[in-house]
Amino acid sequence: METFVWLAEAEGGFAFNLDLFGSNLINLIIVIGVLYYFGRGFLGKILSERRSTIETEIRDAEQKASKAQADLKTANADLEQAQAQAKRILSDAQERAEAVKAQIMDETRAEIERLKTSSAQELQSDESRAMAQLRQRAVSLAVEEAQNYLRDRLDSEDQQKIIDRSISLIGGQR
Repeated sequence: METFVWLAEAEGGFAFNLDLFGSNLINLIIVIGVLYYFGRGFLGKILSERRSTIETEIRDAEQKASKAQADLKTANADLEQAQAQAKRILSDAQERAEAVKAQIMDETRAEIERLKTSSAQELQSDESRAMAQLRQRAVSLAVEEAQNYLRDRLDSEDQQKIIDRSISLIGGQR
């Protein structure tokens, strides 16, 4: 039985053994043995390097994941704090708006009262001025009418008596 894949011929060449079952099984065992013997260190080294690379990458990924979780917790805490601060700012703004609104309403009411008072005073002042003008006009008309009446009814002698009496009254008051 021939045990080699290639057989040396008598003339110094190689040929194939066509006995597939016998030669292939032995050749396969030889190849696997040679690969195991020589490739064990080489393949073992490559596989152990690949294994350590994968383990390192897994550790890095786990560290990144835990860091991402911590960052997420920090971001969520910051978000909650920002939302709370936004609520406080909104509440403060609403309170200030209500205070300003109340202040403006009070100032408006005070201004309305001041305008009413001022209008009433101006109205009274205008009314007093009109009354004074009417009185003055009435006195002027009465004096003018009295002068006309006296001029028409009194003669010069009666007028002289009235003037003398008025002078004596004025002279007695001093």
